[in-house]
Amino acid sequence: MAMEKLTTHAVILAGGRGTRFWPRSRTRTPKQLLNIVGQDTMLEQTVARLLPLIPADRIWSVTNAEQAAAVRKQLPVAARKRVLTEPIGRNTAAAIALAALHVRHAAKGDALMAVVPADHFIAQPDKYRKIVSAALERAREAGRMIVLGIPPTRPDTGFGYVERMGDALGSGDFPAFAVRRFTEKPALDLAKQYVASGDYQWNAGMFFWRVSTLLDNLKRFLPKTHEALESLAETIGKKTYERRLRAIYPKLENISVDYAILENATRQERAPQVYVIPADVGWSDIGSWAAVYELLAKHSGDNVMAGHGLALDATGNFLYSPTKFVAAIGIRNLIVVETPDALLIVPRDRAQDVAKIVKSLEERKLAKLL
Repeated sequence: MAMEKLTTHAVILAGGRGTRFWPRSRTRTPKQLLNIVGQDTMLEQTVARLLPLIPADRIWSVTNAEQAAAVRKQLPVAARKRVLTEPIGRNTAAAIALAALHVRHAAKGDALMAVVPADHFIAQPDKYRKIVSAALERAREAGRMIVLGIPPTRPDTGFGYVERMGDALGSGDFPAFAVRRFTEKPALDLAKQYVASGDYQWNAGMFFWRVSTLLDNLKRFLPKTHEALESLAETIGKKTYERRLRAIYPKLENISVDYAILENATRQERAPQVYVIPADVGWSDIGSWAAVYELLAKHSGDNVMAGHGLALDATGNFLYSPTKFVAAIGIRNLIVVETPDALLIVPRDRAQDVAKIVKSLEERKLAKLL
């Protein structure tokens, strides 16, 4: 039987705060709206990767009120009317489900959905698009959910892992494997075992499914959230939509789509429903300034300067000061980031701790620096 015609939509999750990229990343201009690597912003790069596959008027972005105007400004004109604003952050299950309702409304029925983060780097966009096409093709099957898995390059304890099993689904260049289980950030010894086994991929938070598949699973595993959102769906395009959204959204469960749906579906099915496609595409979630250094340094020990400067007897530093000349002498493995109102100095191996500074600024109510 011929497959029904389904339009394809992309949903970009663009509501993060990027606290590890302070002082450049702020509430109104977080990481995804900055040019962290390259000339274009992370959001602009994400859209550019998708556009050859998915037209701009089918690219949706989910963000928050502080960032909505800036997000719109960076999108192609046709995608600006597809920006969805959450009144409060409720994690990815709610954000993706909200988008699914709008996609269903726009498509007047079922559709295919690609869900991607706004702030990841991918070195091989052409190969990435081929894998996305393969993932969407596999996701046509009702009930089937596809995850993109990144072949791990090191035993990282900061990522979730996806364990694959069994034979590949179908043939072709980009096979999909049934998922045995998802494992959250493992201890180092376990991460080493995972990488050595070859059966594990990093979970990059990129998902492919039908709108109906997602909503059916939402109904099954998060029935209250499903019910609340379906009551909102009736108001899409009407004057009462905003009021209803503000009323229901704070009550939705605050949980990721991985925990709420993918892990539950993997545990409870006899026949596999969740599949992973390994995607070796030069991916980085660019989780910290140290990750930016690693991407930009051509060789180990290089100094990376964004702007003018001179380094004497200095190695392994990332020095960001677009307006001032930076002179670095005798320093090793530091990150220095200057903005008009703040200066960050941190050893590269402690770059994750920048988020703690942001937390302290919040506690001290130093809103000007947030």
